[in-house]
Amino acid sequence: MPLHMTKIAFRSESPATLRRWLESHAEQGEARLTTRYMPKRHADMEGGSLYWIHTSTIVGRSPILGFMENGEGRHWIRLEPTLIAVRPVPRRAHQGWRYLEQADAPPDLDSVEADGRDNMPPRMLGELTKLGLI
Repeated sequence: MPLHMTKIAFRSESPATLRRWLESHAEQGEARLTTRYMPKRHADMEGGSLYWIHTSTIVGRSPILGFMENGEGRHWIRLEPTLIAVRPVPRRAHQGWRYLEQADAPPDLDSVEADGRDNMPPRMLGELTKLGLI
């Protein structure tokens, strides 16, 4: 099972602007994010995805193509330039990126039955989850 990672969609006003940013890199074949450190478990991330957090909610994922040095002492996270919608799951904000095990990764929206969670505002979804109601 592949290992994934989470990252805040920094400077993204909405999932739609994140999607536009990713898709604007389609001609290059990949989108790149700069990170200070190469993940120690980068080999485990082959076939994994970067799950995007927006307003304290995981909103989508982008498949990871790989990692490479950028020549300035930092590394690039190479991503497919797509945003695949996932079931919204509350997630606390954090700096940088964090590992995400396959068992904890939310399913893609097209692979689950719609139950109304996908239409809930992120804050309401978070509060209901905290209360154990969903």
